[in-house]
Amino acid sequence: MDTSSTPTRQVRYSVAMSLDGYIAGPNGEADWIVMDPDVDIASIYARFDTLLIGRKTYDAMKAMGGGTGEDTMMPGVTSVVFSRTMKPADHPKLTIVSDAEPYVRDLKTKPGKDIWLWGGGELFNSLLEAGLVDGLDVGVIPVLLGGGIPLLPSPSSIAKLVLRKHRVFEKTGTVLLEYDVAR
Repeated sequence: MDTSSTPTRQVRYSVAMSLDGYIAGPNGEADWIVMDPDVDIASIYARFDTLLIGRKTYDAMKAMGGGTGEDTMMPGVTSVVFSRTMKPADHPKLTIVSDAEPYVRDLKTKPGKDIWLWGGGELFNSLLEAGLVDGLDVGVIPVLLGGGIPLLPSPSSIAKLVLRKHRVFEKTGTVLLEYDVAR
């Protein structure tokens, strides 16, 4: 079977980041993220049918009272948590996967919308190293945190990016940068 014309779903790391490069504060906090009223959240969510979440991000979301993943975090979207310590039997309504690379490689070949790499930095780094991240969409929030969880933890390899789109949101000063990963 010729699969050369079969479109591949993209994995996009879509994330908010402080101007000094952090995706969360030192304790995982995200209260510094301001939502610009001109951001079309519905169209962003409509691009994706799957969320990829690292275990630390999942734990931070639960601690902040966000979606627990036990229910659908976003209607019509499948949430997948990558963890080597969580037991699927303890979370029967949650998809838990221990080995991200083969799972995501296979997921990209299945029909569907693009895949939202929700977090966090370590999961992003491992999937980027494996050549499975297709793009990086960063909302740069005009705040300096001075420390926290970096966008890309070290050690990591150089990844070249190609600017796809940019937009400045005047009301909050947020800058949206959309890049494709250069292959």
